[in-house]
Amino acid sequence: MNAILIPAYKPDEKLIELCEKLLSHPNVQVVVVDDGSGEAYKHIFEGLDERVVRLGYGENHGKGYALKTGIKYIYESMPECERLVTADADGQHRYEDIEKVIAKSQECPGALVLGGRRFDESNVPFRSRFGNACTRLVFRLASGVAVYDTQTGLRGFDRPCMKLFMNVKGDRYEYEMNMLLKASEEEIPIKEITIATVYLEENKSSHFNPLKDSLRIYKSIIKFAASSFIAFLIDYLVFLLLHRVFRALNWFVPGLDIGKLHLGPKEAANAIARIVSSCVNFFVNHRIVFNSKEAVWKAAIKYAILALFIFCLDTFVLKFFMEVCSIPDWLAKPMTETIMFFVNFPIQRKFVFKRQKRS
Repeated sequence: MNAILIPAYKPDEKLIELCEKLLSHPNVQVVVVDDGSGEAYKHIFEGLDERVVRLGYGENHGKGYALKTGIKYIYESMPECERLVTADADGQHRYEDIEKVIAKSQECPGALVLGGRRFDESNVPFRSRFGNACTRLVFRLASGVAVYDTQTGLRGFDRPCMKLFMNVKGDRYEYEMNMLLKASEEEIPIKEITIATVYLEENKSSHFNPLKDSLRIYKSIIKFAASSFIAFLIDYLVFLLLHRVFRALNWFVPGLDIGKLHLGPKEAANAIARIVSSCVNFFVNHRIVFNSKEAVWKAAIKYAILALFIFCLDTFVLKFFMEVCSIPDWLAKPMTETIMFFVNFPIQRKFVFKRQKRS
């Protein structure tokens, strides 16, 4: 048995039409969650076929909350449902595409199947094209996994994934991004199939708030960016100060030769600055950004190994900019740290502060 879960907030007759088509499928149970739509939309939900399972609550909590409510109900109350497919209520997901996701999910047990839209068609609103391009980049940076349509609401997965996803954080649109990140963390295969790109009336029926919901979606990377920026300021200021001090004292304290490594003023300043900023960055990332439950000493060992690698790479890039490209230190340093940011985030998320898999 396949469960089709549809979260609905202030829907119109398209929800009724979709459910009628879905009920024609021989092996489907439809579950609709009313996400606090209010009395004005009561007639829509009452117009659903009696075979549709209707869940709901009085106040609007967000799409993520509605999805988790439905997933939890299906997992606990419908043990005969082997897989679950989520779909939107606004008419963007055709019956034919939902069937395709069901079939692909059956072919790929244990995978998260996404019905991905293409955004190069003329009917795609600019905000949707731009928003998906941004989230695609952010997700690739955060996880190292390439997904074309990170915001699709058409997704299929089996019972083990139901248990996992009903506990993912996020009550609004960020939940769907967090679901992808959780799948990446747990090394769950993510499969994509192409579906029709449907936007009705410039997607006016969407309740997605470009500013508020984008901030929720990007929350983890925004926190990491803030942490990195604080560490960068510390690193930058300490480096500039010590570099100038060491250059002034170079007549008294010449560069050190350790084997074939020449530790001059800029290398020494960079090393000390990196140690100070790394300590600050580690504790902020461990406690706030990734909220790691791993013992501090274990994470610290992995972080120290990464920090050593990043330091070597950082020093090489910085030296290249300053000596080969003749870029002044005040500009070379932020250029180098920008490159290090894009190297650092996915490694820290995936390996250093990686959460333990659920048994």
